[in-house]
Amino acid sequence: MKRIVALIIPLVLLINIATAQKVVILKNTIKFQLKNLGINTGGTINGLQATMVFSPDKLETSTIEALLDVKSIDTDNDLRDSHLRSDEFFDAAKYPNIIMKSISFKHKSGDKYVGQFSLTIKDKTKVFDVPFTYTTIENTATFTGGLKLNRLDFGIGGSSLVMSNEVSVSIEVQIAR
Repeated sequence: MKRIVALIIPLVLLINIATAQKVVILKNTIKFQLKNLGINTGGTINGLQATMVFSPDKLETSTIEALLDVKSIDTDNDLRDSHLRSDEFFDAAKYPNIIMKSISFKHKSGDKYVGQFSLTIKDKTKVFDVPFTYTTIENTATFTGGLKLNRLDFGIGGSSLVMSNEVSVSIEVQIAR
């Protein structure tokens, strides 16, 4: 019996991995914001690709993996965008992607959830709890959430008297289901 269970568990995991699929992203908005010289500044990151299997009824087998293209950072200022892509900040040439992978999910109430995710930027990984809502309308599903991070934890920019270390990130992704 133990052998059968030992064989079934890896098989179930392989089936879940095999059925994970790239989703059709209908629209997405990923914004970041921090204070620079006491003024809120920020931008967006585009180039989102995601693979997911998310089911509110099967949170224990749900998975989300998202990949962002660092070269798509847009602050409406070409000079600042180039600076952010440089090795002083994101080093897009060496680390072209930001990767976020789910670890687990918990249902809070209604359409509210909390996902535990590993976030990797510049080969540095930290784990975050990300509260989000999951809503469905007809053939679409929308994830809306956000998190706060310390840019220095990922080696983004150096110590600064004028630039805040705390960065707020908001995420809204609508997919076809």
